[in-house]
Amino acid sequence: MIINLAVVKGDGIGPEIVTEAEKVLDKIGELYGHEFRYTDVLAGGCAIDATGEPLPKETVEGCLAADSVLL
Repeated sequence: MIINLAVVKGDGIGPEIVTEAEKVLDKIGELYGHEFRYTDVLAGGCAIDATGEPLPKETVEGCLAADSVLL
C-alpha cells in the first residue's frame, strides 16, 4: 500500500518530533509492506518567514491532495 502524507513540521519542537515520526512510519512500512511518500508543506512561523502567511494556499492544497497529514 502506498500512502501519501503531507508533512507539517512546524517550528519550535515540531521538526524534530515529526522527523522521528517519519522514521517510525518507514520502519512500519518495512515490516508490513507499506510505502509512505512524504510531501513537506509549511505552516506557522516557518510559513510566515517563507511566504508571509501562516497557512499558505499551497499548504492547504497539499494537505487536501494527500491521503493524510502528519502534524
